[in-house]
Amino acid sequence: MLIKIEKNYPIYTIILDNPEVKNAVDGPTATELANAFKNFEKDEKALVAVLWGANGTFCSGANLKSITNGQGNRIDRKGDAPMGPSRMALSKPVIAAVAGYAVAGGLELALWCDLRVAEKNSIFGVFNRRFGVPLIDGGTVRLPRLIGLSRAMDMILTGRPIAAEEALLWGLINQIVDIGKSRLEAEKLAKKIANFPQICLNNDRLSAYNQFGLNIEEAMIQEFEYGLKTLESGEYLTGSKYFSEGKGKHGSFND
Repeated sequence: MLIKIEKNYPIYTIILDNPEVKNAVDGPTATELANAFKNFEKDEKALVAVLWGANGTFCSGANLKSITNGQGNRIDRKGDAPMGPSRMALSKPVIAAVAGYAVAGGLELALWCDLRVAEKNSIFGVFNRRFGVPLIDGGTVRLPRLIGLSRAMDMILTGRPIAAEEALLWGLINQIVDIGKSRLEAEKLAKKIANFPQICLNNDRLSAYNQFGLNIEEAMIQEFEYGLKTLESGEYLTGSKYFSEGKGKHGSFND
């Protein structure tokens, strides 16, 4: 199995482990990866997923060599995407733990995640620019939305490598960590997120995603509807009780 799953509830870690091709993804691997995230979505005990590439590389993109042996990536308008999960709209967060290269389709997988924790030696880039392989797993959509059109065009048109410090400055990643620590730090972050009231967190997350394409009035109405769902759950009553008992005051996140 080139995709491994480690469950440390409420964290669900999905691992790309194919060092011979720097975690490049062929058709069968993409199917495995998509199925792993479908199982995460269905698993009620799993609240946050971490996607990590083992052996010092996140993902070098699609495995172009597999095309010649009949195991190329799936190219269909409907269903799973060529890299696997990148068309999915999950109801729960995913954090990318990035070491080494996250390029081409690997960049698109990282962009699909909600947050990106990257090691100091990480490199991001549209390396597929060299071979006439298109961004077909959301790269031309998510990249401009994350870092703005001008910087996205820099990456898309030149294909140049973007190191971790520049990626952080641009908002492409959320955090830089020491080499070898991306999985550990991503899982720490996942545990913090999993400790928050989940109905509110996930409704706010969905509101933020689903406001794209709406005008301000429509987006505000939609946000209110998500907020009503949260209030109707009663989750905030427990939080209000904790606050009245003195917890979480003065901006504390530690109690």
